[in-house]
Amino acid sequence: MYPELFRLPFTQLTVKSYGLMMVIGFLSAVAIIRRLSRDITPDPQMITNASLYALVAGVVGARLFYVLHYFQEFCSQPLAVFAIWKGGLELLGGVFGAIAVIILYLIYHKLPLRQYLDILAIGLMAALMFGRIGCFLNGCCYGKPTDLPWAVRFPYNSLAYGSQVCPDLRRNRLEAQLQLPQEYFGYAKKDGTFEPGLKPEEYLTEDQINWLEHEGKWRSLPVHPTELYSSANGALLCLILYLFWRRGRKAQTAGKARLFVKPGCTFALMFIVYGLTRFFIEFLRDDNPFEYAWWAVYKGGTISQSLSIYMILFGVVLVLIFNKLAVVSAGRHAPAKKKRTKTHMRPYIL
Repeated sequence: MYPELFRLPFTQLTVKSYGLMMVIGFLSAVAIIRRLSRDITPDPQMITNASLYALVAGVVGARLFYVLHYFQEFCSQPLAVFAIWKGGLELLGGVFGAIAVIILYLIYHKLPLRQYLDILAIGLMAALMFGRIGCFLNGCCYGKPTDLPWAVRFPYNSLAYGSQVCPDLRRNRLEAQLQLPQEYFGYAKKDGTFEPGLKPEEYLTEDQINWLEHEGKWRSLPVHPTELYSSANGALLCLILYLFWRRGRKAQTAGKARLFVKPGCTFALMFIVYGLTRFFIEFLRDDNPFEYAWWAVYKGGTISQSLSIYMILFGVVLVLIFNKLAVVSAGRHAPAKKKRTKTHMRPYIL
């Protein structure tokens, strides 16, 4: 676990692993989108502009989802909502924010919306692959305890460790998974206030550190590396969506009006396959609280599981809509083959 990779020389600033992997994921998505959209992009700079807008919207969306997710923690200190440098971003919120801004950008510039959205889906899955590696380095999005040979242990005072040594009422867990002695809890801060949580390492005695590091009795329980599962899932979905998109392109070039491979269907498929895989990965995660709100489709599941169900349904609706639009659009523009004018050359943005 490396939440901070290194400190910039002559400054107090550090390079965060999660932020760096998000940047790498963003650049990889931009590269893929620029590459695949060469035939439909009048100006490659438009892709870069849209990506920059999407980056800002993604950060805002990721922070907004995190604040809504842990709303009670921000009620007493509302200004902490803006303290992004302290951490607290949710990848799913960033994806939704970026998609919304890109759609508005494409509509505003009258670009072929469905074709760009198909390519965007492939790029987003590539970004997800790198983003989840950032989660692993940061220590968030951790999994449940397991005895599998590829299980990982997180260090003392990490998010996973804190979850294991304390009850978690949000997940209906009344007892701690790891019964850590009480001597590891409670300390006086420098300002004199008492903190009942886990002691920072500098407050531990040599014997306490020995039990953690050398004897290993109070080490964290091994857990599923769900961050790496999600990263591999992003890579796999990126490949699947690319092959599906390429098959659709070949069918469109050959003039074959096949169902479910028309423009927009790759984008719709992204919601379906990602929703399915995310739903099942959530069973292995141990960080998200259970949700019983009125809007939750899956009562007792996590917020992400309910959102996954909505995503699947949304993807199915999009498939039906895009296939219907493709038939209407093809019929509407069929006579244009005989006589093309500058007016007819304007792309159909739906």
